[in-house]
Amino acid sequence: MNRQSPAEVSANSLKAVTAPLVGRARFAPGDIVRHRMFDFRGVVFDIDPVFSNSDEWYEAIPEDIRPSKDQPFYHLLAENEDSSYIAYVSQQNLVADEDQGPVDHPQIEAMFDGMERGRYRVRAIHRH
Repeated sequence: MNRQSPAEVSANSLKAVTAPLVGRARFAPGDIVRHRMFDFRGVVFDIDPVFSNSDEWYEAIPEDIRPSKDQPFYHLLAENEDSSYIAYVSQQNLVADEDQGPVDHPQIEAMFDGMERGRYRVRAIHRH
């Protein structure tokens, strides 16, 4: 019987994990973005390197517009004409917001420390 040491087992386990790096993300916390298909915009406050929501949430998206799970997904402080809310959006469905004006969301001040050159500055307490 061929036995592996704990270090070999650990090294082999690490090789099996192939999640894309957040480096593939087009946007960063503080960036203002707009949805490609729906009329809302928002500020990125967190990024998942791949889909990390529930299967029920994913399956609720109509199949013909359902995004691939193997891409960055963004948590946004979002707004539309009627309200503000938290949105979870795939990278393929976001574009940079050309207006770059402020986003009207009640949690902006808790997470960001003003705007600079068209993007929000993340408060030091929220940096990783």
